[in-house]
Amino acid sequence: MPSFVHRISKYDPADRDERGAYTGAEEPVSDHGPVESAYLEALAAFAAATGVDRLALREPGLTGLVHFGLEPVIEGQGLTGLFPPDLRGFHDGAEVSLATALELVRAMLRDNGVWCRLEVADVFAVHVGWDQYVYVTSEGPCESALARTRELGLFPERIAASPYAAEYGEPGEQRPADEEFWARVRWCLIRREEVLLEESPVENVSRWYRLTAATLDGVRAGLTPRARLALWPKLSEDVAAVLAAVPAEGTVELVWEDGEASLTSAFADRADTSGYPVLAARVARARAAAVLPLEVDARRPLFTAVLPDGDGVLRARWRTEPTPSDRTWALLRTLRKGQTVRGTVTGIASFGVTFVDIGGLTAMINIPELSWRPLGHPSEAVAAGEEITAEVLDVDPVRERVALSLRALRPDPLPGLRARVGQVVTGVVTKLVPLGAFVRVEDRPDGFQGLVPRAELPGEALAGTGEMPRVGDPLRVRILDVDLDRRRIALSAVRARGDGDEDEGKDKDLDLDLDGDGDA
Repeated sequence: MPSFVHRISKYDPADRDERGAYTGAEEPVSDHGPVESAYLEALAAFAAATGVDRLALREPGLTGLVHFGLEPVIEGQGLTGLFPPDLRGFHDGAEVSLATALELVRAMLRDNGVWCRLEVADVFAVHVGWDQYVYVTSEGPCESALARTRELGLFPERIAASPYAAEYGEPGEQRPADEEFWARVRWCLIRREEVLLEESPVENVSRWYRLTAATLDGVRAGLTPRARLALWPKLSEDVAAVLAAVPAEGTVELVWEDGEASLTSAFADRADTSGYPVLAARVARARAAAVLPLEVDARRPLFTAVLPDGDGVLRARWRTEPTPSDRTWALLRTLRKGQTVRGTVTGIASFGVTFVDIGGLTAMINIPELSWRPLGHPSEAVAAGEEITAEVLDVDPVRERVALSLRALRPDPLPGLRARVGQVVTGVVTKLVPLGAFVRVEDRPDGFQGLVPRAELPGEALAGTGEMPRVGDPLRVRILDVDLDRRRIALSAVRARGDGDEDEGKDKDLDLDLDGDGDA
């Protein structure tokens, strides 16, 4: 980073008190004359000494509801003649000539309403501050420029850093408007059919678009580079209710769509007895509208992002205020398939899904992933409030879903049963179906069950000369096969009835402990 920072002003350091406050006669406004021209000439000298003839606009903005400058804002806010009325070319990262940059500095010195940083990455920067202070950062000492600045009657002072250097050190990661983001937008359109997109290419400037599946690609193609984006629910067609929601005190933002599908926004304040009735009458004729609060804590879009550059790299430094969805996105970015996570069971749905809080994100466990063994209900494996450790099966950032598995972290006991293929065991009939009977072949409530097909049931039952087994009856069966992929066990009662000698030593009680946990 450049290591030479100078504060340039028209204020003689000799006219400062012991606290550094200026006590001289110079006014803290531009003279719109020779002193202002001296500032511009000094900056041109610094640019020449650094070899800079083009600069990038960074974090540009226009005056909003409040103007703190000592001079009044002018029409066009200092951009007239420099940029078109639609502000094309005036955005973060846009490069301008040195001549245009100096005109922007002139507008900032005059408090016209525009403000931006002017920079060449790691080489040069110009920041215009309050009260006619200008801060120049360069990679070299620029002795010739310093001498020229003094000749012009200005006072350069070396300082540690510009107080207007960009600081966007909020914790967390800014969500980029990448392909994953737009896939999330499309998913919202599937669910909602229509949403509202707010584009903020410049501070205090918003453009609004009604997004549908048909308009999305066209709108996306026309967005300003590095703009901040916010997705909102669609406008309400109950315009009267929207106007009734405008508070009696305080300023809000009204967004409305007229009969020609044009979207407009404006600040609204009922206390403005001259302007608000005109605005309300205009909005009353709209097709649809919405009222949005200005306070950050109350202004809650669905989710937000910042547009990356064409190469996919997010170089914009400004940030959006994160929504719950943005925080979910940030957490999803930390998760990978196969990762082990800890969480707390928050609930069990009636349809069998278990919900788990993993650091503020609700993940899901489907019944088959709770245990390798058969379960009738998730409550047989987990309980609300229980802390668990699970493996991440899948992360879906578009639908904001995370699938977990408990059983993935535990050994599968089924291969242990496969080693007993050919043996005869005495099991318990658990269910009768048209295909045959299910028999539990382990002496535990969640023991594995296999199917005895009708053809493999005792002959007298099939011939009608005996009763079919009933649920709860013991039944001797031979384990014919254990299919690990399909998790099916094939049994036979017929083949468990040998001539006496062939099954000797193979008839087993149901004390199998396939888990190795010592449970009966």
